[in-house]
Amino acid sequence: MKNFFSGILIALFAFSASVYAAVFQVDDIRIEGLQRVSAGTVFAALPISVGDLVDQPAIREATRSLFRTGYFSDVVMARENGVLVIALAERPAVTEINLDGNKAIETDQLLSALRDNGLAEGQIFRQVILEGMTQELQRQYVSQGRYGALVETEVKQLPRNRVAVNINIDEGDVAKIRHINIVGNQHFTEEELLESFEQKTTGWLSWLSSNDKYAREKLSGDLETLESWYLDRGYLQFAIESTQVSISPEKESVYITININEGDVYRVNEVELAGEMVIPESHVRAMIILKEGMTFSQTLMTTSNEYITRRLGNDGYTFAEVQGFPEVNEEDKTAKVTFLIKPGMRAYVRRVEFRGNTKTADSVLRREMRQMESASANNALIEMSKVRLERLGFFKEVNVENIPVAGTNDQIDVVYTVEEQPSGSIGASVGYAQGTGLIIGANLSENNFLGTGKKVGIGINRSTYQSSLNLSYTEPYFTTDGVSVGYSLFARETDYDEINVASFSTNTYGASVNWGYPVSEIQRIGFGLGYENLDLQTGSFASQEISDFVAANGSDFDVFNANVNWVKSTLNRGVFATRGTSQRLGVDIALPGSGLEYYKITYSGQHLRKLYRGLSLKLRTDLGYGESYGDTTQMPFFKNFYGGGFGSVRGFKRNTLGPQDTPCADCDGAFFDDPDPIGGNVQIEFGAEVIFPLPFIKDQRSVQSTFFFDAGNIFNTKCGDDQEICDSPEFGELRYSVGVGATWLSGFGPITFSFAKPFNASESDETEVFQFSLGNQF
Repeated sequence: MKNFFSGILIALFAFSASVYAAVFQVDDIRIEGLQRVSAGTVFAALPISVGDLVDQPAIREATRSLFRTGYFSDVVMARENGVLVIALAERPAVTEINLDGNKAIETDQLLSALRDNGLAEGQIFRQVILEGMTQELQRQYVSQGRYGALVETEVKQLPRNRVAVNINIDEGDVAKIRHINIVGNQHFTEEELLESFEQKTTGWLSWLSSNDKYAREKLSGDLETLESWYLDRGYLQFAIESTQVSISPEKESVYITININEGDVYRVNEVELAGEMVIPESHVRAMIILKEGMTFSQTLMTTSNEYITRRLGNDGYTFAEVQGFPEVNEEDKTAKVTFLIKPGMRAYVRRVEFRGNTKTADSVLRREMRQMESASANNALIEMSKVRLERLGFFKEVNVENIPVAGTNDQIDVVYTVEEQPSGSIGASVGYAQGTGLIIGANLSENNFLGTGKKVGIGINRSTYQSSLNLSYTEPYFTTDGVSVGYSLFARETDYDEINVASFSTNTYGASVNWGYPVSEIQRIGFGLGYENLDLQTGSFASQEISDFVAANGSDFDVFNANVNWVKSTLNRGVFATRGTSQRLGVDIALPGSGLEYYKITYSGQHLRKLYRGLSLKLRTDLGYGESYGDTTQMPFFKNFYGGGFGSVRGFKRNTLGPQDTPCADCDGAFFDDPDPIGGNVQIEFGAEVIFPLPFIKDQRSVQSTFFFDAGNIFNTKCGDDQEICDSPEFGELRYSVGVGATWLSGFGPITFSFAKPFNASESDETEVFQFSLGNQF
């Protein structure tokens, strides 16, 4: 092909002089050398048409025009009588792009960047684009601290005027920070200033946190942090005068020097308000937390801006702007802070729109709205509506945007954009847990049935200790003001001897109906009624406590029960929360006249708060008390509380804490001397956890790891006369454990494990250092 085109050039060169010799009229245009580019593309770029009179400047301009298309590496024009002959050499096409050696920057990301800049498979190859992208890629690696990175390119010629582009990358290692030196600090030590830096010098935990790896963006963030640190302490004239980053000859070590000028400390001598006061000035001043006489703080000033802006937004001034400006007085080292308020026009909501809900009906979303149409815009209500949509669990993401209505200055449309996610499941489940063994089952669960927001569930499960069937239906908006109603049917066969509990089994079936009433955005009160038929089977070798209970109360019961509960939650997430508080107080009572008469009171609470850089503290407590009344002689042992294992005190075997039964001394001539846990009517458990992120995990929301401290036990206020292992509530009988645990929400269910060291265990307690659970029941 190359020899052929050279021949064309030689042949046309003899005619080219005539093109430039004189003006001539173009009778026809002939194009030669095209392979992939269409003739129409050439004619569209060519500024010469048949019938035009052309001269030397016109030929030059036409040549430039064809070169500017980027499709051709050479263009030659010649005249053959009245015909303008154009010989073109096309640039080669890119057949393939091969990347090798890249890990820090993903292949898809690199290919996308090449494509955006005009270098992709099937496109025309341009050497200048490849060279430019090579240099840019080298700069990207340098910005990550990979100063030893090497990017090499190879263009391989292929038949039919094609090329393959090979990009070989040696990323090298990220240079490590060996020393950070701050020059000019007089009032604070270098250690104090570096404490807030994200980047650190190499330490013994750097291999885990990677905080000693240099990156230009992180250094910029640390410099901003340093400036804010001084501005928050009144150093209004603080300045970073220069920053030097030195690299060792082997390009593996970085030395950073930061030159600063601290200046003097300034105090606030006056706080002024400027602009348009659309709300009472006293209200505005009440939201300003930067007061006269205080040392100036940029954080307090910007926080005051946010408070005032939020208040204006709640009054309908959606696009309000508030800015604080300090005016420095060098003589007495004071500053006057002026808050400039620009409320703009009060905005009203014309429409509330929903986008992206391909499955969920608009009415389901609209009933969660707290911002109404035609009302004054309220930022707090708009944001609360967004939070309520997120709590539904139907959407991966919810975004809200306030869009001004064209042609008006006082109306907005509030647009919620949602991304649907599966809200139900159908299929089989398989799992395994210590204490329950293999768990298999099938289920149908849909939290957003046909897009109506209603919940429907069917579950059939089988494990080594239990077989169950559950049917449920819940209408979350039985009434327009948010009253919910739910119905359930169930049947269970349970052998408690298989889960470390005394030797007995139960067959139960029943039904229930529950209502829930919203008290506020974060509180609900619920109550329910139910019926349960319970057949207790004790076998021939029942313990003394079980035999005494059956003798006094029977073994077949029809129980009508009622429950009342109060729930309050401000948790930021439904799963793996990191901040907020939740509390639940419940009372369950078997109604008078039932086959059993008893009640249980339970309380569970947890509080989470941020600690430092990805760490969160979680405090929890679980309390319970139960007792019999009426004709029932004692709290039914099969309704007792049990402790130990996950959700209780880890490090102790599941359900083994607390009172144990008295073995049958003489049952058909047999003697059994091993007591079994039988639970108690008092539960006391609490604990603390430090939630920390696992390194090398991108999606931290699917994994949660903790250092934990667990404490608690199960007690009984009415121990039997012959019951040797039974304690009434006593602080000295609490069991403790410390350890580390993690939970991963995998595609087939949660996987949970823990390593724990138990303390204060008695001789009768059963301990387990390692515990795990795979999958769960429906």
